[in-house]
Amino acid sequence: MPVLYIVATPIGNLEDISIRALRILKQVKLVAAEDTRTTRNLLDKYEIKTKLTSYYEHSRRNKIDYIIQVLKESDVAVVSEAGMPGISDAGYELVQEAVQNNIKVVVIPGASAVITALVGSGLPADQFIYTGFLPRTQKARRQFLQNLADEQRTIVAFEAPHRLLKSLEDIKLILEDRNIAVCREMTKKYEEIFRGTVSESIQHFSQPRGEFTLVIEGAKTADKKIDGNVREKMLNLQQEGLTAREGVARMMQETGVSRKELYSLWISMKKENTHA
Repeated sequence: MPVLYIVATPIGNLEDISIRALRILKQVKLVAAEDTRTTRNLLDKYEIKTKLTSYYEHSRRNKIDYIIQVLKESDVAVVSEAGMPGISDAGYELVQEAVQNNIKVVVIPGASAVITALVGSGLPADQFIYTGFLPRTQKARRQFLQNLADEQRTIVAFEAPHRLLKSLEDIKLILEDRNIAVCREMTKKYEEIFRGTVSESIQHFSQPRGEFTLVIEGAKTADKKIDGNVREKMLNLQQEGLTAREGVARMMQETGVSRKELYSLWISMKKENTHA
């Protein structure tokens, strides 16, 4: 029975591939690759002659039918440009299609930028969430981060070098100046993990280059709750004309109440005062 193999490949250093992965890449009839140039470099290093076909986000609709046809008679391996296929690439759609066609799917584990950065960050790794790439536009990115403001688990995200500083500024604005590990070029020659506050990372990466993975400290557990004193302070800030973002940020520092609770209170108090 033919098998679709999901094969993890190195995220930088070509030595980070398993013996099992090399065996599978040699024995399958076809390798579907997100980036055929990168995969060809890997195959050439290990003298693997298996046929390659491109399979990436913009070609997936045209290629899925072809790959499924091959799978009806022969084994196929799918690889991403780096790391585990199906994480922030088109690999998961091929897996879905294979499952729907009753084709066996076998995962060959290996390198992962998410886990590599998380473990090396020095931040809690017992619970975390992975968000993929941060949104490209400022408005979408800030809203996205706002939804993570009270997330207490460690947060892992990818970012492109040309957007890194803008994203770090938005992280500082929305999530406060918490601890962060900015991981650059993992497993490659110029690998770097910068550990510090968001402000410190902005100063450090004045001219960012390479591929980045961000590991962001989760929100602290709020010990304090809303009481009459909190409501009075918030009313004063509203009367001073502060925006919700400014007022909530100040109240978080002064009271220790969570952003989510303070924001809900701000909105409800604003409505009450408007209708009063």
